[in-house]
Amino acid sequence: MPSIPAVVESRREAVTGTEPRRSAQSFYVWVSATCAVLAFAGFAPTYWLQLAPRTFVGSPLVHLHAVLFSAWMLLFLLQTVLAARGRFERHRAWGLVGISLATAMMFVGGAAATEALNDRLVAGLGDAARAFFIVPISLLVLFGGFVFAAIANVRQPETHKRLMLLATISIIPPAVARVFFAMSVGVAPGLRPGLGPLRTADSVVASGLIADVFVLIGIIYDWRLRGRPHLAYVIGGVVLVAVQILRVPMSTTRWWYAFADFLARFSG
Repeated sequence: MPSIPAVVESRREAVTGTEPRRSAQSFYVWVSATCAVLAFAGFAPTYWLQLAPRTFVGSPLVHLHAVLFSAWMLLFLLQTVLAARGRFERHRAWGLVGISLATAMMFVGGAAATEALNDRLVAGLGDAARAFFIVPISLLVLFGGFVFAAIANVRQPETHKRLMLLATISIIPPAVARVFFAMSVGVAPGLRPGLGPLRTADSVVASGLIADVFVLIGIIYDWRLRGRPHLAYVIGGVVLVAVQILRVPMSTTRWWYAFADFLARFSG
């Protein structure tokens, strides 16, 4: 028979929607681990497995981009593990590293995307290159926006951790897209997306929606434990899907072409 304090705590959770701590932290550890595995597995055929034989084709900036974005996946996993073990002082200390890392990712990611755009323009891909440029730029905007919102809500742990998860989910689509790329094109030395026929913005909608399944899982989890989805998931999920869909018609507008040309000058 449960004790009176246990019954009171159970009722408090039912009324306030507070998550059972152990179950909640375990959930975020598993989700972050899955994101990390997917990220590394998705880039294995076109990047990681080509490093040792030196068959990867790419500039030093691309390598730096890979290191930073991979480091984010590992750091996010570390942060969820520290939170799950109650080591919040270390979690906060590593959080400062995370802010610096996220900032570097924004600058390096933007530079790598602009370099790729310029290379494609030089190769004569024209408007197709300008249109596809919206994909990496929109991913960076989503990632940066979610990280900024998470930092702004650092004193609200339930909101903070969900926004950090949304930030991580927002950069998962390229890994998912590379799984499809490897399955449809096959993998040869030096082959990677962007070196072959250029895709269009609408061709990566599917990979984005597949990555959004992680958001759906979070919502379902909240619904089961809290009785309702957290507002961060609701708003963040809507923003995530809206950007993934709306960037398709936006990618072929004159103003976007002009914006792409403006940024390409910095990598010329």
